[in-house]
Amino acid sequence: MRAAVYHGERDVRVEDVDRPDIEAPGDALIRVTHTAICGSDLWPYRGQSDRDTPSRIGHEPMGIVEEVGADVTSVEPGDRVYAPFVVSCGECEFCRRGLHTSCVNGDGWGGDNGGAQGEYVRAPHADGTLVRIPDRHADDEDTLRSVLPLTDVMGTGHHAAVSAGVGEGDTCVVVGDGAVGLCGVLAAKRLGASRVVAVGHHEGRLEIAEEFGATETVLGGSDGVDDVESHVTDLTHGGAEHVLECVGAAGAMETAVGAARPGGTVGYVGVPHGMGDGLDLFPFFGDNVTLSGGVAPVRAYADELLADVLQGTLDPSPIFDKTVSLEDVAEGYRAMDEREAIKVLVKP
Repeated sequence: MRAAVYHGERDVRVEDVDRPDIEAPGDALIRVTHTAICGSDLWPYRGQSDRDTPSRIGHEPMGIVEEVGADVTSVEPGDRVYAPFVVSCGECEFCRRGLHTSCVNGDGWGGDNGGAQGEYVRAPHADGTLVRIPDRHADDEDTLRSVLPLTDVMGTGHHAAVSAGVGEGDTCVVVGDGAVGLCGVLAAKRLGASRVVAVGHHEGRLEIAEEFGATETVLGGSDGVDDVESHVTDLTHGGAEHVLECVGAAGAMETAVGAARPGGTVGYVGVPHGMGDGLDLFPFFGDNVTLSGGVAPVRAYADELLADVLQGTLDPSPIFDKTVSLEDVAEGYRAMDEREAIKVLVKP
């Protein structure tokens, strides 16, 4: 089969690799029809985090079940499914608590199960991992584009809003205008926030934030306001009770805690990078600001978010502003790396 293979900094190639096969009774083999490039894929692509070379890459698969192991009961061949960015068994202590990313039997999508930017993946623990899309929606391309972000970025943005404690009538600030931050805006509105201030560095992305429900936007960087934290604090009359940090960089965390009201909560989901000698906790300590969050247990939110997508009340698909074939996946990486695309959809 064909699959994207990471060979080092800015070197992703599509190559012939062995197709995965059923190896255990709980496995399912999925023919991938839709997948995506994630912002977290850019860290190794840019040489900013370590990754084995060569290695399969990608972690956002959607497709058709081709074959199942003898113990699989939740899906069958022909079903349309999607999978969160980690494998989880659905039965261990942590899965039962909704912490599927801490599953004691968990796994990723690289290695011998295929890598999700390829033609096939093997899904271990299929019953605990895969989410079936009802037949009536299984061939609706518009719906499938709306479902695909549930593999990662929509669930991650939702986790940021939940971790920040966003509820009915609240004011919140979303730091970051990438795919996760934009989905954080959607999530905050879905949870009932009446005021959402979106903070970013790209006018075009902040326009999407407004389409997603942001009531105000703040443009930082060289073309925007000089002191984002002070500006946001003034806008919110002393800071927001609920702040979503959706980047993972040290500057974004500083902006988040600076925008938080004393006694507020920062929900963080950005993969931490650039924290240097560590996170400065004094701003949190001094204003009794709670820091909550971490890697998003996307599978825990899958059913409720899927229900909203299927009934037409949640549509994160505008984050996909570029589509490439699997053979052109390197162009997708380049476009995201150079900020020409928010998130790239890949169709094997």
